[in-house]
Amino acid sequence: MKRNRPKELPYLREVSSFQEDIFSSLTDKKGTSLFLGKYSLNQVAAVLKKRNFFKEAQKRRLWPLEFDLDSSEYPLQRFRIFYKKKSLENMVVDLKIKEGVFRLKKKLALEFPQSQCNFLILEWLTLQNPLSSFSEEKSALPGQKFPGLGLGKKVVDLFIYLARITHSDGLLAFPAYFHNALLFLRYFHFINPEKTAEVQAIRKSFPDVKFKQLAWIVHLNCVRDGQGNVYEWKAEEQVYPLNRDLRDYFDSKKYQAIVRERQKHLSFEIDWDCFKEKMNEVKF
Repeated sequence: MKRNRPKELPYLREVSSFQEDIFSSLTDKKGTSLFLGKYSLNQVAAVLKKRNFFKEAQKRRLWPLEFDLDSSEYPLQRFRIFYKKKSLENMVVDLKIKEGVFRLKKKLALEFPQSQCNFLILEWLTLQNPLSSFSEEKSALPGQKFPGLGLGKKVVDLFIYLARITHSDGLLAFPAYFHNALLFLRYFHFINPEKTAEVQAIRKSFPDVKFKQLAWIVHLNCVRDGQGNVYEWKAEEQVYPLNRDLRDYFDSKKYQAIVRERQKHLSFEIDWDCFKEKMNEVKF
C-alpha cells in the first residue's frame, strides 16, 4: 500500500538545492525580519530539513509546522515552531537566541583564555511534544507543560552547525533549571570550574535518587549545604567550545584539578520533610 507523504511547508518549495551554499546570498544583510539578522525563514527551513528535524517531527505526527519569528528585542530574537497553528497549546519549539560578545563579569579561580568571545547565545530553549501527555509512569520535570521531544542530541548538533557557519567561538547557554545544567554537561562546560564542581557534587551526593526526583528536590529548595543552609539554583554560563583556546581551557589539567579540589569541600543533604510537603502543593 502506497503511503501518502506529508505535504511540505510552502516556503520549502522555494528553497534551492543544497549543492550551492544556501547562506551565501544574505550574509551582508541586516534586518529584524531575518533570523540572526542574516537568514530568511526559507533558509532556516532548509537547514531544519537538511538536519532531519522535519523527518523527526513527522515521525511524531507533528506535521504540518508553522514558524514564527519575533524580533521586537533584536538582537535577541524569539523563534517558535508550532504544530498546525500558532497557539501556545501547539508550540513545539520555543527559542530565544542572539549573537553576542561575552565578557567575564567576575574573576575565576582559573584565568580564562580570552578577554571576550563571540558566542551564539541560547537564552531560552523549550522542546516539547504537544500531542503527548504526562502520566504516573511519565511525570513532568520542573517547568514542563508537555513531554519533551527526545531530540536533545540532534538539536545540540543543529546549533553547533549554526555556530560554525556563523563563525562563532562556540555556543553559550544559561540553564534555567538545575536539571538543564546537569543534562547540558553531556555537551557543555561551565566557564566557572567551581560551578561544575557544585553541580557534579550534588548529583554524586545522591546516587540512589532518580534524576527526575532530584530535579524537583533542587527546584523546591529542599537541598541543604554542609552548613545547613538552603541551596538555591543560580544559573551560570555553560559553553560548547569551538575554538582551540576554549577547548584547551576546559580540557586543561588545571580546570579539572579545580573541579576535583572544590568537590572535596562540598557536601549536601536532602530535607525530605521539606520535599514531601512542597511536592503535595505542586500542581501538574
